[in-house]
Amino acid sequence: MMKKKGPIEFEESSGNVFADLGLKDADSLLMRAELGHQILKILKSRGLKKQKDVQEVLEIGQAEVSQLMNARYHRFSEARLMVFLNKLDRKVTVQVSRRRKNEPLQEVVMA
Repeated sequence: MMKKKGPIEFEESSGNVFADLGLKDADSLLMRAELGHQILKILKSRGLKKQKDVQEVLEIGQAEVSQLMNARYHRFSEARLMVFLNKLDRKVTVQVSRRRKNEPLQEVVMA
């Protein structure tokens, strides 16, 4: 006989998993994760799976390629990740605007 389960408890996300986990610099971590994810998507779409190929394109060492490919984006500054996007022939635009109520402080929008 199965026991009747009560309602599932959950907490709605703020939209930033790092903030939800109470991590310091949550906004920066989210920005890095979004930029890093875009970099990996571009590398994958170009068929760059070998670390040596990624090293050549991004002009970085093997250790950094490993960190990038293993989603350790916190190891890179936002500026460094933007340089990688430039090396992948992507234009990066930074726009500063007034924040509306309930909007995130930072966001990455890919065009």
